[in-house]
Amino acid sequence: MTTTALVVDDEVDLCRLMQITLTKMGIKSDVAYTLSQARTFWQDNDYDFCLTDLKLPDGSGLELVKEISNSSNIPIAVITAHGSMDLAIEALKLGAFDFVNKPLELPRLRQLVENAIKVIHQDNEVQAAPECSPEQKMLDSRLIGNSAVMHPLKNTILKLARSQAPVFLSGASGTGKEVVARLIHDLSPRRDGSFVPVNCGAIPSELMESEFFGHKKGSFTGAVADKQGLFQQANGGTLFLDEVADLPLAMQVKLLRAIQEKTVRAIGDTKEVPVDIRILSATHKDLSQLVQDGAFRQDLYYRINVIELKLPTLNARRDDIPVLADHFLAMIADDWQLESPPSLTMEACERLQRHDFAGNVRELRNLLERAVTLAETSYIDVSHLGLPDIEPELVDIQEQNHSSAVDSSDLPARNVENQIDVQSTVQSTKDDEQVIQSSNMARPVEQRAINLHLYRTNTNHYPSMVQHSSASNDSSSTNVASTHDEESLLDSNVQQETSKDISGLQELFDGQLPPQGLEHYLQEQEKQLIITALKQTGWNKTQAAELLGTTFRSLRYRMKKLEISEDAFD
Repeated sequence: MTTTALVVDDEVDLCRLMQITLTKMGIKSDVAYTLSQARTFWQDNDYDFCLTDLKLPDGSGLELVKEISNSSNIPIAVITAHGSMDLAIEALKLGAFDFVNKPLELPRLRQLVENAIKVIHQDNEVQAAPECSPEQKMLDSRLIGNSAVMHPLKNTILKLARSQAPVFLSGASGTGKEVVARLIHDLSPRRDGSFVPVNCGAIPSELMESEFFGHKKGSFTGAVADKQGLFQQANGGTLFLDEVADLPLAMQVKLLRAIQEKTVRAIGDTKEVPVDIRILSATHKDLSQLVQDGAFRQDLYYRINVIELKLPTLNARRDDIPVLADHFLAMIADDWQLESPPSLTMEACERLQRHDFAGNVRELRNLLERAVTLAETSYIDVSHLGLPDIEPELVDIQEQNHSSAVDSSDLPARNVENQIDVQSTVQSTKDDEQVIQSSNMARPVEQRAINLHLYRTNTNHYPSMVQHSSASNDSSSTNVASTHDEESLLDSNVQQETSKDISGLQELFDGQLPPQGLEHYLQEQEKQLIITALKQTGWNKTQAAELLGTTFRSLRYRMKKLEISEDAFD
């Protein structure tokens, strides 16, 4: 079947040149000189791709780009003159496939048309696939996870792979920016070309121009042979600029011209060489803030940030941790030549899902490599992970924050707020312990409302608590922090069951310290209070947790810690 194209430009000679070039490539084409003619041709005929100028006599080519992109998946490329790069970038954002500069260079035009034909064939293969296309299989096998935030990410990657527009990948360290960049390249028509990744922060500033653009023999001391730069190596493929925010300002100017003109000149050379590359860039820094601070050029920012793709943190996709862990364990077993891949126990898997991953996916893999090394069997338990114990209250905070994260664009800011909440909770706990250790026993009790429930992080005031506080004021004399710990265990609903404990409190008020220490005494008081609540509710843990003002998970954790079981009280 013959490929057909629509050419839209108001210059007759240029249209004739493009039509002749397309005919030699075996492509049939129609020519429109105005926007209205282009719309008529598009409605009356079926085309495989479109070439349009941005400035037309009766309108803008951006209108045609928008109409075609919204109604079909047909590749559409724009033709732009020097000085109208901003319009070309706007066209790419609206869905244009690629752009070519005026004056028109035939090699560049042929390359653009060949890339468009590859996209057409790729789309036809996807439509002909019975169930799951090869592209979708590749995406699912290399980008692990099926959580809610991953589905729109995968769909966006498939769309970006069809385009030639520069893509900026933003996200925290360890979120998989290079993995996504390789996927975009392997799913694109440039898959047969080279994928050249470069860490911009790892190249010395003195060698950066030579590394990017190459040099000729004898151009400087030590240049004993010609050298190809990264742009030449990526010709026909993709150049991935990782940590692009670390580029020095002097290099940003030269990189801007290379991206805009798609030509480079090696050090010591007298002529520029055209290159056909696609630019992908990434950084973990806030590039827009660097632009405001003057540390990154604004014009380069808009050249590389045509389409921004934000990658979610691992804390925002905790449901994917089990499948990610299994994937990494299989990779570790293959790399280390183990007989069979290790597996996680249920407790270890749950502990990983509760962990706050500051290093994201990279931290998860490193943690699993350590666990495989420490594990003596093929089963990895919680002790092999080497993670610190966390309090149930912190687990509840993490779960609440995770469940409230709906918009993926707000995830980084919300994670920061969650970390602040957790840090403030831990700090307040440490402050309370210091007060208990350093307080004076002769200090009088203050008449104030305190938190009745031991496990709640917020303060709630109850009438029964206030009545008990006023009734025991005449006979109570101890420090404020100790009174807070003791009175928080008393509830008017369980006073009959805890009369023995109240007498124990009276002994403390008289100046006698618990013989087995404060920690053991508090655990005994906590144990008695939990048992009393369980007896009142017929050992219904859910109702007992509500009665104590805590969560079911926290109650179950403390029952296990204090060795409380229903069988022991039957």
